[in-house]
Amino acid sequence: MEEGYGLQERRQSSNTTHVEVLQVGSNGHLPLDVASKDLVKRRLKQRHIQMIAIAGTLGTGLFLGTGGAIRTAGPLGALIAFTLVGSVAYSSLCSLGEMTSLAPISGSFPHFASRWVDPALGFANYFFVSFHFVFYVPVEISGAQILISLWDSHHAAVYTVVVCILICATNIFGVIYFGETEFAFSILKLIMITGLIIVGLVIDLGGAPNRQRLGFQYWNNPGVFAGPGLEPRYPALDHFLGILSVITQAAFSYQGIEIVAVAASETQNPRRNIAKAIRRVFYRILIFYILGVFIAGLIVPSNNTDLLTGTGISAKSPFVIAMEISGIKVLPAVINAGFITSAFSAGNSFLFCSSRILYGLALRKQAPRFLTICTRKGVPIVAVLCSSAFAFLSLMNISSGAETVFNWLQHLCVIGGFFGWLSINITYIFFYRGLQYQGIDRRKLHYWNPLQPWLSAWGLIWCILFILLNGYSVFWDFDASDFLTSYLNIPLFFVLFLFWKITRDTVIWKPDEMDFITGIPSFEETEAPEIPPKGFWQHVAAVLF
Repeated sequence: MEEGYGLQERRQSSNTTHVEVLQVGSNGHLPLDVASKDLVKRRLKQRHIQMIAIAGTLGTGLFLGTGGAIRTAGPLGALIAFTLVGSVAYSSLCSLGEMTSLAPISGSFPHFASRWVDPALGFANYFFVSFHFVFYVPVEISGAQILISLWDSHHAAVYTVVVCILICATNIFGVIYFGETEFAFSILKLIMITGLIIVGLVIDLGGAPNRQRLGFQYWNNPGVFAGPGLEPRYPALDHFLGILSVITQAAFSYQGIEIVAVAASETQNPRRNIAKAIRRVFYRILIFYILGVFIAGLIVPSNNTDLLTGTGISAKSPFVIAMEISGIKVLPAVINAGFITSAFSAGNSFLFCSSRILYGLALRKQAPRFLTICTRKGVPIVAVLCSSAFAFLSLMNISSGAETVFNWLQHLCVIGGFFGWLSINITYIFFYRGLQYQGIDRRKLHYWNPLQPWLSAWGLIWCILFILLNGYSVFWDFDASDFLTSYLNIPLFFVLFLFWKITRDTVIWKPDEMDFITGIPSFEETEAPEIPPKGFWQHVAAVLF
């Protein structure tokens, strides 16, 4: 399987180190012996990866976007949509977690697609996932800028540039700086979402200054469901369409959840820590997303005028609206500041993911070789800089004329995320089949899920439906630009797939050809002996992190 591959050379200068990637073999498949030769460093500690897994990409999608979901689908409709998309996100992460437990290497799931399905699928996936992550960076920065503008609306460009520079600098200085930053911001986000849920309960039970007990009042009037108004003569159908309309918004909140696996190649004791982190993601989804949306639907009616016509992103936050209605004076400004740090943290995480995926693409000779240049600290500096350049697209949102284009990009990257989840689940099915054929017991992995392969089948089916139905509303009132943003990704994905397949003459891996050894570090190479906690505080830290 390794025949025809060239040698790897290393060149070092005073500031940077360069990896000359292996040549593609004569059979069209990519080399597998790259992960052991790339130059990123394992510097993320257990506490970093645990907090990143729990709250790394919690951002404007959850904190600010739930208002739009409740407005469109109603409180129960939004809850159903977030629960459904959450189940798909969880199934995709379980599939990815099992593969990462076997192979904690650079490139993550796009490389797994190349390794166990077809290099053409990996190539298409690399580009989709990389640009999916990279376009999320300016989206989150724009969210932070709009929130800042609630205090000062005259210097939007300055604030946007400052946030861009801070996010880029955090990633340029090294993975340890990224880890410490995300650790601190993740703690802040956990405190904030927990506080919002508690405050929401207090408001709902009548403990706010206005002393109004809400209970399930807003579920009765205006009702548990709303709709986009596409079928006013058929309310039940319109309510169903309302749930479909919220799918994209819910996906925007969940996407990026796979960062924990992308960071595996730079994590200490990756098999043990990644397994522990993924097991906790279920509770993250249940508590922060599902419970958060449920509480938000109790404290703000779906026909609230601020949800419908409010100015600025914060006006769409049901938590801020509820505080203002109930007479809470101080907390909205505090929550607004918390939203800004959340947007910064999410943008920071998406930039990290994008640069590492791009680095993995170049490492396997599917992108320009100069993207493999790393600093002595193990930072893929060129990949980081290339990804950082896209952060400044957030300046487009300052101009009203460019806002439409920016919204198109945002929608495109959400659909790109669906393709990422789709590829993860397809790859897992091949991975599962290969392990079975070769007699490898997956239950010996640090992480495995007893519901597989049914979880991956669940995620695969729903991802296909999400991709096909995401732009359904365009068929009620056809608009060429909306149609393109909804469905352009489908032919683009197949064009990339066919381009690599035809030009590189790749074939689909057969179960007996799949390589589960080459280029994958052994357990002894990645895992240090586990030191049991001693004393009260170490036991507390072990539970939390």
